[in-house]
Amino acid sequence: MEKKEIVIKTNNIVKKFGDRTVLNGVDLDIYRGETFVIMGGSGCGKSTLLRHMIGTLKPDDGKIYLLGKDITNLPEDEMDKIKKRIGMSFQGSALFDSMNVGENVSLPLREHTKLEESVIKIVMKMKLELVGLRGFEDLMPSQLSGGMKKRVGLARAIAMDPEIIFYDEPTAGLDPIVAGVIDKLIIDLSKKLSITSVVVTHDMESVFKIADKIAMLYEGRVVEVGTKEEMRNSKNQLVKQFIAGDPDGPIKFFQQKDDYLEQLTK
Repeated sequence: MEKKEIVIKTNNIVKKFGDRTVLNGVDLDIYRGETFVIMGGSGCGKSTLLRHMIGTLKPDDGKIYLLGKDITNLPEDEMDKIKKRIGMSFQGSALFDSMNVGENVSLPLREHTKLEESVIKIVMKMKLELVGLRGFEDLMPSQLSGGMKKRVGLARAIAMDPEIIFYDEPTAGLDPIVAGVIDKLIIDLSKKLSITSVVVTHDMESVFKIADKIAMLYEGRVVEVGTKEEMRNSKNQLVKQFIAGDPDGPIKFFQQKDDYLEQLTK
């Protein structure tokens, strides 16, 4: 049996902001080619963990390995090399309003390669084709719907043929049909391009459509990791409550500011 390659490994990651511990000993292994979903409620540390994985935040303790390299204290020039092998799809798309669609998608190629302009244009059109936006290169971001902006952001994320794509809340703010389109794109791109996908979300419908493996974070800790079937059948009360969206259970919703601030100090 062929041994699967671990492309991302977090080892006992701890991160504090002031007196608040946001990540508290996070251990995860993510394998090449899988779609790995990190789920959990708002404020549980999902996006903070993602920022550690892409190297924009450094942990207070622990190690992070990305594509075989310990990036915890990697020199900037070495980190830049690794960043060329990954893509990032931002929650708000992060398109440049002064650039048209084609220029936004082409930006990584212009910044990080020496390709001729004619080749860059061909690659750009290929990436837009993959996300279903053929012929949209001359439009400005202001002319696009929210879902179309997400797809342009995704085309830009795959411009450099990355080995890993990170998605931060890819379906946030989208109606169910457009969210379904984004979910299908994530699945299709993972299969067509053999990409490892790491998705941060609390959208349960999306989670169970796209995931090969799921990790749930709660109060900065990984409370369970498993396949879709394993998570659906979990006996962990935190997991069961979160998946069901049940307001009654061990996960508390704080309606008073003092209750919330008290919880942060625990």
